[in-house]
Amino acid sequence: MSDNDVVLKPKTKTKPKVERPKLYKIILVNDDYTPREFVIMVLKAVFRMSEETGYRVMMTAHKLGTCVVMVCARDIAETKAQEAVDLAKSAGFPLMFTTEPEE
Repeated sequence: MSDNDVVLKPKTKTKPKVERPKLYKIILVNDDYTPREFVIMVLKAVFRMSEETGYRVMMTAHKLGTCVVMVCARDIAETKAQEAVDLAKSAGFPLMFTTEPEE
């Protein structure tokens, strides 16, 4: 090889592997004190559900004890759950929503 020869080496590109954020479930917990109509109103207002969907979610929680309302990113799940609980507290009801990681 002479001094003018150029040696080309292939560059190795490293592409960082981006993981999707973990999803969280928002769970409606049944209680014996909050009126059904109020639960449906909260589901419609906070989670943008239709009347029929809200009724089905409320009845599932009523029969089984809990019901998954929505699955989304952690910060959204915690914000919506807290908004729903605050709305219930301001009306004087013990309605409870919890969040937990999706498996």
